[in-house]
Amino acid sequence: MKKYLSLLFLASTFLSYSQTYVKFNGASALALISNIGIETSIGKKMTFQLDATASFWESVNGAPFKALIVTPEVRYHFNEKNNGFYVGANVSGGTFELQKYGYKDTDFYQKGYNYMLGLTLGYQWKLSDKWALDLFVGGGHQEAFYKGYLLSTGERYDTWIHDYNKSGEWILYRGGLMIAYKIK
Repeated sequence: MKKYLSLLFLASTFLSYSQTYVKFNGASALALISNIGIETSIGKKMTFQLDATASFWESVNGAPFKALIVTPEVRYHFNEKNNGFYVGANVSGGTFELQKYGYKDTDFYQKGYNYMLGLTLGYQWKLSDKWALDLFVGGGHQEAFYKGYLLSTGERYDTWIHDYNKSGEWILYRGGLMIAYKIK
């Protein structure tokens, strides 16, 4: 119990002395895909961001487009924090129900989970003491584990595989223009 109380005290002390921004991705919102996050200071030129991206589309071109990706990321800022160029390293995890690329105009969709390891490049502009913009793009290697289904019946089309299909590829999986508001 003492360990947990010590960690709670340390975390609250740490966060009370740091700059913290809440963020909303305006670019992904245009596609009705939500992306929200929080970024806080963890050192002289480093920040930590945790964000979540979610899509709840029941049908895009007749196929579901549902996904949830959670991304913790450590960022190094070349000048001052939250103003100028930065590079970030992240590990993301997610779940999805969608039609993978290469399956458009077919009766197939896929449902599963994935993890991603990658980098982000970005630039932040301080607009005022409270407001900032964060333009970024990121990608890396993605590993997916999924099962395939027929859109017409909902039955599995890959019945010869007892477990999950697997795929891995290098992809861009992050990007946009975050609108940031400083809460402390």
